[in-house]
Amino acid sequence: MRESIVGMIGLSLVVFWVVVALFAPLLAPYSPVANQVSFAVPGAMAPDGGTFWLGTDHLGRDILSRVIWGSRTVLTYAPIATALAYAVGIVMGAMAGYYRGWVDSVMSGFANVILSFPILVLYVVIISTFGASGLNILFAVTFASAPGIMRIVRGLVLDLRNRDYVAAAQTRGESSFYIMFVEILPNARGPLIVDACLRLGYTTITIGVLGFLGLGLPPPDPDWGGMINETRNLLMLAPHMTIVPCLAISSLVLGFNLLADGIREVSLRD
Repeated sequence: MRESIVGMIGLSLVVFWVVVALFAPLLAPYSPVANQVSFAVPGAMAPDGGTFWLGTDHLGRDILSRVIWGSRTVLTYAPIATALAYAVGIVMGAMAGYYRGWVDSVMSGFANVILSFPILVLYVVIISTFGASGLNILFAVTFASAPGIMRIVRGLVLDLRNRDYVAAAQTRGESSFYIMFVEILPNARGPLIVDACLRLGYTTITIGVLGFLGLGLPPPDPDWGGMINETRNLLMLAPHMTIVPCLAISSLVLGFNLLADGIREVSLRD
């Protein structure tokens, strides 16, 4: 990774936000839900003698503290949702690509049906039906993302299933699951790692969009998308309240995308 400047920049951005999320209780100067001075401008003095470095929102909550705690929300749900989607997509894709036949037809048909719907509509329908909560966000992202991952894995398995090392494993009498998950998938890890980084960025945007639409975590939990939603009508009066969480989302997504580019660049060199 050190050979790729782009990758190092992306890794630095991701590591920065991971550190912020891990040490949120130590880094946040105030409680993210405490009401203090409404509409304080960035750099204003707090009643306790401290400083509101990024100002406060319309309810008097410190924006810096909410952004810091919001990073923990995003970096908890985005990786878990992506991991769950990959777990489902890899199993489905490996079975479809290896067994082919009716297994491939059934799983590919299911994936095509899900992918035929606008993904935002799926999110809205699922979360509106079951309610806005962390578990339902994880379920919605997994349900909507797994078919796309399944198609990628299926293509990789179809390409690798006729290699010599697969034939050797079959000759030894290895089970189908051993061949799929020990012989084939490890040799497809490069494209999957790159796609996982890109999907982490996409899931970050998704969580932000759901929060903006009022389908994210319920208040008062800090949520970058929810922060944008709460202050969008005050953009002309106090733009910092909306711009700061927008920049937070953009920087984290940029980090994941640059990290994916760096990994791809290094893998091509190898």
